[in-house]
Amino acid sequence: MIYQIDNDDYIVNIERKNNKNTYIRVKDDLSILVTTNYLVSDKKVKSLLDKNYDFLVKTIEHQKKMNAKKESFYLLGNVYDIIILNNKDIEIIDDKIYVKSYDYLEKWLKKETRKVFQKRLDELYKKYEEKIPYPGLRIRKMKTRWGVCNKQTKIVTLNSELIKYSIDKLDYVIIHELSHFLYFDHSPSFWKQVSKYCPDYKKIRKALKD
Repeated sequence: MIYQIDNDDYIVNIERKNNKNTYIRVKDDLSILVTTNYLVSDKKVKSLLDKNYDFLVKTIEHQKKMNAKKESFYLLGNVYDIIILNNKDIEIIDDKIYVKSYDYLEKWLKKETRKVFQKRLDELYKKYEEKIPYPGLRIRKMKTRWGVCNKQTKIVTLNSELIKYSIDKLDYVIIHELSHFLYFDHSPSFWKQVSKYCPDYKKIRKALKD
């Protein structure tokens, strides 16, 4: 079935099951899925879509915005357009990233994040003249923090979202957390320690807050 919304045609897929209620959903590809009972006719489905017209308009607009976000990929301060090619695992050329699926891209990003974060942690740890423990690395998405230092377990946790930012911002967060092995508060001594290995920390810190 084809259903028109704001002069645009949308494919309506009808799944009939042995259920009592009818459910309407807009899918990622902007097709409309209607799940209903075996006895509900196409005419009745059309009537239900008409009754839910405003809902469909809002939901389609929301899905379009979500799809637009998916089309851009942020990696180490750069923005790439995502191009889906079934015969390509992953390849970055200029400002485009070619990949076989969004799922594959997510899995690749997870591995790449681990690799980049570990490499930067190792490089910055080697620069420290002060005696600090070599930390373990944990990566997870955090809403309110870019990083966490646990002195007892000797583990530094980094926010996975940092992979979207430039290397200088990632380095600042790592230096910040490594410095907590020496000063666990945010005293002037702590910030002096941070500035030793990240002289522009104030500028970078402000950028991460904005």
